[in-house]
Amino acid sequence: MTDIDDDLLPLAEAIEAFVLGRGKRLRPAFAFWGYRGAGGKDDDRVITAVATLELVQASALIHDDLMDASNTRRGEPSLHRRFGSLHSASSWLGDPEQFGAAAAILLGDLCLVWSDEMLESSGLDPATVARSRPVFDRMRKEVMLGQYMDVLSQARGDRSVRLASLVARYKTAKYTVEHPLLFGAALAEANPVINDAYSAFGLPLGEAFQLRDDVLGVFGDPVLTGKPAGDDLREGKRTYLTAMAFENAACAADRELLARSLGNPLLDEAAVMRVREVILRSGALEATEARIEQLTASALAALDAVELAEGAGTVLRELAEVSVYRKT
Repeated sequence: MTDIDDDLLPLAEAIEAFVLGRGKRLRPAFAFWGYRGAGGKDDDRVITAVATLELVQASALIHDDLMDASNTRRGEPSLHRRFGSLHSASSWLGDPEQFGAAAAILLGDLCLVWSDEMLESSGLDPATVARSRPVFDRMRKEVMLGQYMDVLSQARGDRSVRLASLVARYKTAKYTVEHPLLFGAALAEANPVINDAYSAFGLPLGEAFQLRDDVLGVFGDPVLTGKPAGDDLREGKRTYLTAMAFENAACAADRELLARSLGNPLLDEAAVMRVREVILRSGALEATEARIEQLTASALAALDAVELAEGAGTVLRELAEVSVYRKT
């Protein structure tokens, strides 16, 4: 970028720090082992191809933080806050927040463009790239539609378990595990049996991953998650956890406290603790943990039912455990 103008250096530095930061790298890992499990051999070109998923993830996170007005990501200022601060520190004209938002939108869009460029320039033959394209494009399309449903559910104040599960499926579950696996499988020209097994494994595991994310968003340790405790509550996230809490609230007063707190950006630590107590009394945390266990068991059973190459089944099982039982 700096070959255009030196003023683009802050953009380059920001995206380099974001992509190379302390992300989990789960999507490229699932894609690579999906490729290996379908009989693919070690190939640096494939590693480049699956690494494109980190650029897709960067785009999704940058835009998600802007839409949620999140102040932090991975313990650092979110990118719209970073560029808003740059505007303020430089005493530029206009609104710093608007400048930060514009920079974040453009950076997220750039990451999507770069993901296309990286796949096309991976060195893989055109037929292999073309074979993987439908999965790659469907993954990106569905995560955006899932994100819209998430925004819509917050705007409507929807409290249903049904919509929370639908959002979890399309915003995270398919995008985090199933589609990366199928992307890797397409690179290896997998047979339909492998594809079916990957979907049966990936979809429930991806949903369990999102449910763990929901739990961490309310009960997680900020030192580990890199976000303030209770941020999902302040942002008004309509999750399976909060939907279950509304559905099974111990009393009308608890339900009213939930309604008043969800989406309140001014919630302090004491208020977050009160909401946690309501969620615990409702049995929603216990129900969510039980759902995580059920989904994980279903995913692992599907994995055990298929024979994969190169010991990929063992690695995928390890990735499943990391995904579901993580603290970050």
